[in-house]
Amino acid sequence: MGHHQLDELDEQILRLVADNARIPFLEVARACNVSGAAIHQRIQKLTNLGILKGSEYVIDPESVGYETCAYVGLYLKDPSQFDEVTEALRQIPEVVECHYTTGAFDMFIKIYARNNHHLLTIIHDRLQPLGLARSETIISFREAIKRQLPIQGLLDR
Repeated sequence: MGHHQLDELDEQILRLVADNARIPFLEVARACNVSGAAIHQRIQKLTNLGILKGSEYVIDPESVGYETCAYVGLYLKDPSQFDEVTEALRQIPEVVECHYTTGAFDMFIKIYARNNHHLLTIIHDRLQPLGLARSETIISFREAIKRQLPIQGLLDR
């Protein structure tokens, strides 16, 4: 995966859409002092390069009854089974992130559960049968910071 050369207009566009993915192209065009067509072309270029990966609505888990957020470090009995375990984790809807890691864990996942009892059921009934040697769970009380990668200074690399 290579780095892409961005110019000042690209950086300005990225800053605007990172703040509000639903901002109309014409509003971006006005802020950048260019035409709407130019913005459309640039957004398409940034998407084709894989710099922009679409936009989405974000569901607040707590608002729909998922009150427990947990991070679970997984130790695999057989680390060569990364692909099989990853595919099995995809089948568990409460698993919203999965990372291969260095350090103590083979994998690190993020789970949303309705409550602690539901979390225990997921760990016991869905995770343990995947061939884990063991797992370590950290429950998050509250998300303190969540943000996009800072766009400022991309041109200074």
